[in-house]
Amino acid sequence: RNCCGPIRPFDMNIVDNLSREVIHINRPLRCTTCWFPCCLQEIEVTSPPGTPIGYVVQDWSILYPSFSIQTAARETVLKIDGPCCRWNCCGDVTFRVLSRDGQTCVGKISKQWSGLLKEAFTDADNFGISFPMDLDVNMKAVTIAAAFLIDFMFFEKQGQKENDLLGMF
Repeated sequence: RNCCGPIRPFDMNIVDNLSREVIHINRPLRCTTCWFPCCLQEIEVTSPPGTPIGYVVQDWSILYPSFSIQTAARETVLKIDGPCCRWNCCGDVTFRVLSRDGQTCVGKISKQWSGLLKEAFTDADNFGISFPMDLDVNMKAVTIAAAFLIDFMFFEKQGQKENDLLGMF
């Protein structure tokens, strides 16, 4: 965490009420810059562990964060577009979940404003996710994984500074 900050790799296990792993999220170490589009961020989501159900893939963009939510067969199902400025004093920061063609907003991932003290003195974040009710359950799990990637890329703190630009530059 201290060396790589928001670009560090991770493995996340999501368990059910009986502590059985039901979803595994893997993020390898990759650099994070718009100047090298060959090594953009990617997360693999497996369920049951070992069986891929989908991917969150960062799309190349200079100004706006952009991601694709893909099936296990690497077919894009949804897109995610974020704002150019990822900080908002006293308000939520919203990433739009879009249809495959990017034309229709079907949901959102929002970093919710938690209050001045919590925002200033902790690295804890609250996120809200909305997506279509009829979306495949596997793609819902991949959309939740996208919220973790967005949090790590744009809202993690390294030392005492925000990494607002690290996800793009």
